[in-house]
Amino acid sequence: MSKRDMVCIVCPIGCRLTVTEDENEPLGYKVTGNTCNRGIDYGIKELTNPTRVLTSTVKITKAHLKRLPVRTNGAIPKDKIFECMKVINSLALEAPVKVGQVIVENILGTDIDLIATKDM
Repeated sequence: MSKRDMVCIVCPIGCRLTVTEDENEPLGYKVTGNTCNRGIDYGIKELTNPTRVLTSTVKITKAHLKRLPVRTNGAIPKDKIFECMKVINSLALEAPVKVGQVIVENILGTDIDLIATKDM
């Protein structure tokens, strides 16, 4: 039986969760320490398939700044972050770019897009 302690980051409370593998539970895991049901979902997901929203910058020319802030429009698997950064670091855009504009569609086959977070 595996057990892991973590801090929930879904809301500002920051509950200290303990996630234990338990075959008797409907989802296969028992989560304690949470103050809401979102903590249960987060704890199980973090143990089985951790994901993160990735924020970064991309090179841009013909703009008032040299870097354009970007982010993924959803969470990508944690094990793909470094591969995703290689794609981001290889990009070079030219202004104009609008906030919300898709920079890379379906990045690494994740069904998640990389979008601009600033007009430039």
